[in-house]
Amino acid sequence: MAITIKEVKTKLDRKQFVNFQFDLYKSNKYWVPPLKNAEIKSLTKDNPANDFCDSRFFLAYKDGKCVGRIGAIINRNYNDKINQRFGRINRIEFIDDYEVSEKLIATAIAWFKEQQMEYVHGPLGYTNLDTQGLLIEGFDYLPSIASVYHLPYYKEHFEKLGFEKENDWIEFRLTITEAPLTKARRGAEMIKKRYGVEVLNFSSISELKPYTKKIFEILNEAFQFLPYVSPFNEKTIQLYADKYFKILNPRYIKIAVKDGQPIGFFVGMPSLSKAMQKANGHLFPLGIFHILKALKKPEVVDMLLTGVLQDYQNAGIAVVLISALQEEMMKAGITQLETTGIFETNQNVITNWKNYEHIQHKRRRCYVKKI
Repeated sequence: MAITIKEVKTKLDRKQFVNFQFDLYKSNKYWVPPLKNAEIKSLTKDNPANDFCDSRFFLAYKDGKCVGRIGAIINRNYNDKINQRFGRINRIEFIDDYEVSEKLIATAIAWFKEQQMEYVHGPLGYTNLDTQGLLIEGFDYLPSIASVYHLPYYKEHFEKLGFEKENDWIEFRLTITEAPLTKARRGAEMIKKRYGVEVLNFSSISELKPYTKKIFEILNEAFQFLPYVSPFNEKTIQLYADKYFKILNPRYIKIAVKDGQPIGFFVGMPSLSKAMQKANGHLFPLGIFHILKALKKPEVVDMLLTGVLQDYQNAGIAVVLISALQEEMMKAGITQLETTGIFETNQNVITNWKNYEHIQHKRRRCYVKKI
């Protein structure tokens, strides 16, 4: 039977769009479910990214059953930044049927062409803090909540449909042992003395709150030249502050200051992956219990986000921050760090991670195609 495509327009459509992922992965022990209400809200006009993005979302049906979904996003700010016309594939999921994947991507491309786009790439989100990349290695590892999970056949579908590699992110699991701990400690002390840098520690969210905006200002400046990045505006800053900062354990957030001014930050988060699996898309009635328990007694810390002002990126501030985080982890008896995606070309960071006992266990890819 032919594949039919339906644009997501109603509340019921948005619910179906989100629920399809839960149906597809319901027996997969490595998939980490998002919160359903947050996902549904991201598809509405209430998403502040709509101030600088245009988007459409579509569902695919076969024999009356939902068999796939896709988002199509145009980030106008990013296109202006690079002076090119790119459309972004977003939140694509589908059964192992080439007719389904082809129809979904063709639908997105048709809309991109209507908007005079010249290329399509992805999977990418509204911003670089949204979901991005297609998992192509590491299907037997649990991702962090800041990463993604996909089924192995997705890669074959993308490549059969003419997509090519644009960029890869790689992810590591690090074990903190005495050698890297001591090396980071010594390096951090030297750098702090040389540049007059101090580290701010936090014991409560109320202590951290005054620095939230500054963290995003540093992020905007630090990431400005990276692929897929456009600046966060006031509304998107508030969105991500609400999404992440209200559930962070402040012990694992470190800010570097010089002359009283923040110049870099490191946001670590107790791994919520297993807790989110138990919550299964819902905070209530029991989801919040699992999340709060994971925040208080973590076994793994996820390296959620880090940024250093351009003027200090060669000064070793990242060493100061990671050393402070590691010391905090040691106090809690935690030895496991999960990195988020690092561009495979970022050899400075990758070389540093190889000083640890480590595994490079996951790889995500952004694909691109001229249309």
